Amino acid sequence: MVQFHIQPDSEIPASTQLYNQIRFAIASRQFPPGHRLPSTRQLAMQTGLHRNTISKVYRQLEDDGVVDAHAGSGIYVRAQGDEGGSAGGRSPLAEKYPQAYKLVQKSLDELLSQGCSLSQARELFLSEVDWRLRCSARVLVSTPGQDIGAGELMVSELEQALQIPVQLVPMEELAQVLDQARSGTVVTSRYFIGEAEAIASPKSVRVIPVDIYDYAQEFQKLLKLPKDSRLGLVSLSSGILRAAEVIVHSLRGDELLVTTAQPNDTYKLNAMVRNAQSIFSFDQVSCAATKTAVSKAREDIIRPPQLVCCENYIGTKSISLLKRELGLD
Repeated sequence: MVQFHIQPDSEIPASTQLYNQIRFAIASRQFPPGHRLPSTRQLAMQTGLHRNTISKVYRQLEDDGVVDAHAGSGIYVRAQGDEGGSAGGRSPLAEKYPQAYKLVQKSLDELLSQGCSLSQARELFLSEVDWRLRCSARVLVSTPGQDIGAGELMVSELEQALQIPVQLVPMEELAQVLDQARSGTVVTSRYFIGEAEAIASPKSVRVIPVDIYDYAQEFQKLLKLPKDSRLGLVSLSSGILRAAEVIVHSLRGDELLVTTAQPNDTYKLNAMVRNAQSIFSFDQVSCAATKTAVSKAREDIIRPPQLVCCENYIGTKSISLLKRELGLD
């Protein structure tokens, strides 16, 4: 334990003597960063000073940024400069995410090496963060009006995954909506990315494409269907139905009799469940509607169709990437 000595007959006040000795102990690393200083009781016994005088010295050290007082724990030497940690004036997040903090330091060093001043680097970081916050504050899903069902699927899944409100805007109305409020992020299927970027990019609005689920498992089941099977395809998206019909033909040629329906087309859906031997539903809405139609028609059909239900429309990787881009991950 470091010993402190007070000269009672000195012209230098006792509090100043103690203050300087503690500062020297810290500067010489006798008290390293994070070290707990002696209690006022311990110092009072060692130096003969009143505890109130010692408390005054400790408050001065704290005011000078040399130590940190932790209620119920004690007085600790504060880390300085590159010694890191929140005690050195850095954010506690630097300790929580050390690798991310190192990345920030590296990025800042790179900016400085390119001639940016600290103020300019700060402006660059803040403007990017501010822009991303504005983008995540408003998420727009946009698809052409002729396939608005695909947009409805994306809105449903994104609101569930992101836990934020998502607005559906037909592509034909997107320019007008962005003119009214340019901040935000436009999300669309990769099918429609070209059209969405042509509208949003001139307005400096970010567009993020999402990939649809690949349906690989479902198409493997398709390959195993007996020849001449009657196959039904159901989706809220008319675009998915057109694509699925083309893919089925490319995989099986004319071996299967294919019919399609959207879940809100009650007549076609009821006819399908009575005639099809297998039905593939490509989203949650279609799955629920198909199951309901089969249940209602059960008394009228000898053998219910085999149902293959797909739960997702958007690929899981796209959801993860979108969360990261919006700062929600």
